[in-house]
Amino acid sequence: MLFRQLEYLVALSRTRHFARAAEECYVSQPALSGAIRKLEEELRVPLVRRSRKYEGLTPEGERIVLWAKRILADREALEEEVRALRGGMTGQLRLGSVPTASTAVSLLTQVFCAENPLARVEVLADLQTDDITARLKAYELDAAVTYRPAGDDAGAFRFVPLYRERFVLLVRAGSGVGQGQRAQATWEEAARQPLCLLHSRMFGRRVLDAVFARAGTAVRPRVETDSVASLFAHVRTGHFASVVPHAWLHVFGVPAGMRALPLVNPVHTEQIGVLLLRREPAAVAAQALLAAASRTDMAGELERVPGTTAAGAVEE
Repeated sequence: MLFRQLEYLVALSRTRHFARAAEECYVSQPALSGAIRKLEEELRVPLVRRSRKYEGLTPEGERIVLWAKRILADREALEEEVRALRGGMTGQLRLGSVPTASTAVSLLTQVFCAENPLARVEVLADLQTDDITARLKAYELDAAVTYRPAGDDAGAFRFVPLYRERFVLLVRAGSGVGQGQRAQATWEEAARQPLCLLHSRMFGRRVLDAVFARAGTAVRPRVETDSVASLFAHVRTGHFASVVPHAWLHVFGVPAGMRALPLVNPVHTEQIGVLLLRREPAAVAAQALLAAASRTDMAGELERVPGTTAAGAVEE
């Protein structure tokens, strides 16, 4: 069995087409097909359902692809570790993020790049939590900045806390919400606003729904979106309000004409951290990222918001 055969099988699984897989692997289609047939002979199981065209992998093929991805990832990790021992990390960090935490990622990558000047970083900043765990398990990401995992497969991952996400009600200035010396708003008050919120399929929205339920109120947003930036844009129109993570204020502050009010009754926070697949030894890129995280005061940095008043509200 050769690494090349495993690479061909993984490419075929990804492209679902012999010609495209061959093109991706820079070989002829007969060469790729022949290598996969030889792999089937060596393993003594059919891997591909064939007729006149590719019809998918057999159940055995699906299982072998999982092993192939793991073997290829371990080979890449070994090669990267050898390069790091010779002269420092030179490869690429593939980092994912949920949308609500995407503005906090730069605080981490800044330190990572400073400590690993020969390394490169690819950030995928608009992934849903299920997509992140699937990509980590498929070795398509080295790590991600996301929520603490839950469920049956949580033990497959390592989670390193970075900061606690809290929430503010973003409203137009002069809306009459949260007036007074200690400007803040309750979740019940927020529910009465014409809200634009994240889409109900997203984990960040499910968090909000649970907090609204704790506050004894239901929420029916007028607009739903999969973009945090779109939340700000809708509030900008003057016709909507929104609940946004405070990490976004660190980068953009509070846009002119808006107010950001801490949400209370209850005060709710959600743990955000670095998530990576539990494997020993950890990949060099993941180790370097965790080292950068240990030297990053992300929670403190995210509190430095332009325009924060002593009372804790954020004004225009």
